Amino acid sequence: MPADRHEQREAGESRPAGKPGAAVPRPAAEPRGGRAGLGYAKPSTYEELRAVLSSGTVHFPKRLRQVAIFLWQHPGEVALGTIVQVAEQAGVQPSTLVRFAQMFGYAGFSEFQGLFKDHIKGGRTGDGPERADAGAQVPFVKGMVDASRASLDRVGDSFDAGSFEAMVGLLAAADLIYVIGSKRAFPVTAYISLSLSQQGIRNVLVDNVGSTAFDQVGCVGRGDVVLAVSFSPYNSITPDLVAMASQRGARIVAITDSTFSPLVRLSDRWVEVVESEFAGFRSLAASLAIGMALVHGVAARRATAG
Repeated sequence: MPADRHEQREAGESRPAGKPGAAVPRPAAEPRGGRAGLGYAKPSTYEELRAVLSSGTVHFPKRLRQVAIFLWQHPGEVALGTIVQVAEQAGVQPSTLVRFAQMFGYAGFSEFQGLFKDHIKGGRTGDGPERADAGAQVPFVKGMVDASRASLDRVGDSFDAGSFEAMVGLLAAADLIYVIGSKRAFPVTAYISLSLSQQGIRNVLVDNVGSTAFDQVGCVGRGDVVLAVSFSPYNSITPDLVAMASQRGARIVAITDSTFSPLVRLSDRWVEVVESEFAGFRSLAASLAIGMALVHGVAARRATAG
């Protein structure tokens, strides 16, 4: 389905919450060149950069936040692309990439890009098909299969087993599970809801038919758990629905694609799933895999408890 990465509209300008288990960045001197200090050393590795981004203490203006989300989700494309290509894919001007690099103490984007090149050389897979001529030489089906494979490989590289097990525990103990997702996330939530029902697990798919989503969530109780799914650019009604459920005392678990997601600060637990794309169409393979794994885990946990 069409990717919406370049869409300019954004929802939720609040500071992102930290990712559970993220490394604590090192205190440091002020970045060189007279720029205002961020309170961190100049990141020397991709992992250190992610630690700073996930700490939740750096508040970016809109365009720089857009860059941060893209860098978080697509390190392979950042490593292998020119500044013009990366800027186009991120939906910003090249000068914005330079400003972002300088914010972290780098002279320019080329030097900053070295973090990503070293990371890719270190053994991680790229962010999807990297052939510049893929649209002309690779059949579309193969391209989508490659993108799906890259998404699944990425989950294997960075899967947070602790958060996943905690999510299973919360869902297994729920009186009723509410499943919330819209736009591109809706196919994922619809299949999760169906699979839960097939396992005899009571749930409500918040589908917003007849614009009734808020009425559906208005029935959430304190013993219930919400499973929410949302992907960038986070401009759906999902965060508002989840916030309403949280105010009513429900526990929240989420599948989302970066620490910048507005679901992160609302969630008791969350797992990161970043999908690759091909020719403007984004995969859902990894999101569906995690969703089915949650259903299987909840069913197994309840069977054991029963």
